Amino acid sequence: MDIKLLNAEGQSASNVDAPDTIFGRDYNEALIHQVVVAYQANARSGNSKQKNREEVHHTTKKPWRQKGTGRARAGMSSSPLWRGGGRIFPNSPDQNYTHKVNKKMYRAGVCSILSQLAREGRLSIIEDLIVDAPKTKLLSQKLKSMGLESVLIITDNIDENLELASRNLPHVLIVEPRHADPVSLVYYKKIVITKQALAKIEEMLA
Repeated sequence: MDIKLLNAEGQSASNVDAPDTIFGRDYNEALIHQVVVAYQANARSGNSKQKNREEVHHTTKKPWRQKGTGRARAGMSSSPLWRGGGRIFPNSPDQNYTHKVNKKMYRAGVCSILSQLAREGRLSIIEDLIVDAPKTKLLSQKLKSMGLESVLIITDNIDENLELASRNLPHVLIVEPRHADPVSLVYYKKIVITKQALAKIEEMLA
């Protein structure tokens, strides 16, 4: 699979031969959906708490007499049927939202995403990304000259200048290969990988 190698101006200088085992797979929509949903579900903390009818702060006095009023029978105002009453099946803080995804499935899903990005022309390779000073303006101008706005940059080494310069750019994310998650790969319009990071990705997903 040939992937474009971009120069400093964002133009295609040449092509890089990437392995078909990672960048030449078929598009598996069901697998990608499962991997993305599992990743988002596993990020949930599951700390929401709701009160049942025993825990809500209400009086236990009967609201009105049992018969003769013409209204429905009511025992106490903490009933789940009443406004402000307790929940019938409340959420508990120990609720587990995790989805199990095997390593083989996860790697296959990431490879399927990378393959589709390469086919759509949204994936590119660069030699390296260096910023001379920790200035957001410098990185913004560099990415603008390359025609990159919403971009995920995967580099093998994030130095202090690059990290500080990218923090205030809302549509730019710079990560190392081990932190390239499937949600970010799907979310950003462009994916840029440095040459050394590409070698690490091939090693991780081989």
